[in-house]
Parts: sequence; structure tokens; C-alpha cells
Amino acid sequence: MNKEINASEAVILRDNNIDAVFLDVREHSELAICRIEGALHIPMGEVPERHEALPRDAPLIVLCHHGMRSLNVVQYLETKGFQNAINLAGGIHAWAVDVDPEMKQY
Repeated sequence: MNKEINASEAVILRDNNIDAVFLDVREHSELAICRIEGALHIPMGEVPERHEALPRDAPLIVLCHHGMRSLNVVQYLETKGFQNAINLAGGIHAWAVDVDPEMKQY
């Protein structure tokens, strides 16, 4: 599976895969600014103790602000045996630009 996906591809994946999960690894303060409806929120620092609760049998699209923290989380999850984790390239910023122009940017 490709380990990175752009925002437009993520929408198609979500629309065609009812089990797909968005995992937002930003901090609570960032989530207060904007969020993808329905996304699961686990701040990056909490992923090590909470990763067992994540799905392994459905696409897991990991996002942050610009895609660097989420890339680190995808790499971490791979070391824990997750083969379904995909980084959202450009993060929620790219989502706001390419998918949801009404979304607040920061």
C-alpha cells in the first residue's frame, strides 16, 4: 500500500471505503481551530500508549498540520506491525486548500 496520499485521493478513499479512519495527531489547541469531521483524535505523544486501539484492517489516514508529524506516526505504526497506515501529504493545510476551502487555516 502507498504510504502517502494527497488530500483529493484521501477523499476518494474515504468515499469508497466506509471503514477508512482518519487519525488526527495534532494537539488539542490545533483541533480547536479546525478539524475533519469524524476523525479520530490522538495527539502524537499519546500514540505509543494508545495505538492498540487503532484499526489494522481498514485504511488509516494519519494527518497533522503539514504532514511531518503524521509521517513520523506512520513510520512508528509500521514498526508496530501496521500495514494500513497512510500519511496525508500536506496535512490538514492541504485538506483546507484542496478539499474544504471553508475550513479555517492556521
